Amino acid sequence: MSETGVRTTEPGRRRPARERLLAAAARRFYADGLTATGIDTITAEAGVAKMSLYNNFSSKADLVRAYLDARHEEWLAMYRSRLEPAESPRDGVLAVFDAYADHAAFAYERGFRGCGLLNAAAELPAGDEGRTVVRRHKEEVERLISGHLEELLPERPDDARTMAEHLAFLLEGAMARAGLEGDDSRLRHARAMAAALLERL
Repeated sequence: MSETGVRTTEPGRRRPARERLLAAAARRFYADGLTATGIDTITAEAGVAKMSLYNNFSSKADLVRAYLDARHEEWLAMYRSRLEPAESPRDGVLAVFDAYADHAAFAYERGFRGCGLLNAAAELPAGDEGRTVVRRHKEEVERLISGHLEELLPERPDDARTMAEHLAFLLEGAMARAGLEGDDSRLRHARAMAAALLERL
């Protein structure tokens, strides 16, 4: 998986136009923002004709939604990879934090700028379908944390949900600060704080 949220193909094999367009859009959207990135920039970087873009996406808004969906799937893949060696519900919660740190560790063209989904949502108007995609992603992250905590606290479901919300807020705050500061130190600190809280349960 690449920093763009698009699965890469075998070396020497040309990727389909849709994949190249989505990869180019992901690089540009993350580095420059949605509004500042035009269709011409994306097609030039992807090495395809403008008509190819419209053969694969009905509009720029459709391309943006595909980008957001790809970022969500990319994060889920990182989380699942981190979850594989988990030996306990506590490890499962920390796998969520580790997946965010993995996201921050990519070699981004212009450096780490925080959560690509939240950055995109900040540019979209209220009610935009793309904002719904981002909200669902954040809700899923909190549900994953909650699921692990419910395993850890089977007799205390209310406490598990409250703690999940608390840890989700900690994670999002750390991600926002990490994006502003351009490195993963806040995420590492947040993980340590989460581990300490889990030890007290």
